[in-house]
Amino acid sequence: MSETKAPVSATVPVLTPVALARLIAGHISLHACMAGMRMAAPLMALREGHSALAVGVLLALFALTQVFLALPAGRYADRHGFKRPIGFCVLAASAGVGLAVVFPLFPVLCLSALMTGGATGVASISLQRHVGRSAQDNTQLKSMFSWLSIGPALANFIGPLAAGLLIDTGGFRVSFIGLACLPLMTWLWVRRTLELPPIPTKPGASSRQAFDLLREPMMRRLMLVNWLLSSCWDVHTFVVPVLGHERGLSASAIGAILGGFALAATGVRVVLPFVVAHLREWVVVTTAMLATALLFAIYPLMTTGWAMATCSALLGVSLGSVQPMIMSTLHQITPEARHGEALGFRLMAINASSVLMPMLFGTAGAVVGVSIVFWTVGAGVALGARVAWHLRPPAAKTQSL
Repeated sequence: MSETKAPVSATVPVLTPVALARLIAGHISLHACMAGMRMAAPLMALREGHSALAVGVLLALFALTQVFLALPAGRYADRHGFKRPIGFCVLAASAGVGLAVVFPLFPVLCLSALMTGGATGVASISLQRHVGRSAQDNTQLKSMFSWLSIGPALANFIGPLAAGLLIDTGGFRVSFIGLACLPLMTWLWVRRTLELPPIPTKPGASSRQAFDLLREPMMRRLMLVNWLLSSCWDVHTFVVPVLGHERGLSASAIGAILGGFALAATGVRVVLPFVVAHLREWVVVTTAMLATALLFAIYPLMTTGWAMATCSALLGVSLGSVQPMIMSTLHQITPEARHGEALGFRLMAINASSVLMPMLFGTAGAVVGVSIVFWTVGAGVALGARVAWHLRPPAAKTQSL
């Protein structure tokens, strides 16, 4: 594997700021469709009298499809480029929500969750691969992924808000119609995107397995660090409502604490593009892991809503800074011809964790308490900081001696 980003061929079209903005807008439109369905579908299921367990299964389905589609989608993007997989994603997401318009039944909502979740995951892989290949150097790589990471954060705000407003004004079917139109907007934004030249594949490349990527020490380290940090997002989302309930906080206060986390994560990603030239990926990730471990250590000790909100916002800054650095590192340490496959492997691992870890946290929290869960995960992240420091490329290690 190459440890630094190879020079971009002169035949690769330069991704202008306007073109990047169009890609981000397209990403927001498709992701907002899924985010809106992730709010509207469970709400409809609850109003129809379905149990909390059924709603939990429904929510898990949004991530489940991505576990199985991520690797094939990455390989497909490596072979066919950007527009073809995006086109299939637009059709799948619109059709998935459209089914709920015609048949607003719980089994159909489950199918809609599978289709919209899978479409969003596949589109993310294609988009990240395209942007990563378009970057001219490592600084631009970090900057582009910083801008790109803002899209899902905005979509997680726009989608549920739009769905809620449409439900209140016209009912669930009107809301589903509106959400079904969002993926079509994605195609309007990205249809003029210039395809990148195909990458010649070596003989026998088609027989390679994605797990071959883990033979490289740098890839193993990156996947471990990525999994630890992803678990922090999951445990925070799971534990904060429980801690807030134990401390007698209202639902709106708990929602504000989680909202502050999201806003802080978005804010740091807005700032990152302006300072990435002065940052090194492994330094940012290591610092974020140490800061996260410290915040996890003191979080359960906070007894007031304001104290929890402060910790939540600081945690948002810490974890929000990581994804662009992870994506930049991933593109530098994997062969260009396997970028899509590597992105799919990463997405598969994250979504598998998002399906399994909440159940593990729930079981552990019931047995030993949620504070112990927080501290255990924090200790794991602190130990993982040493692994993150070794994500330095060899040239950087030599210069530091």
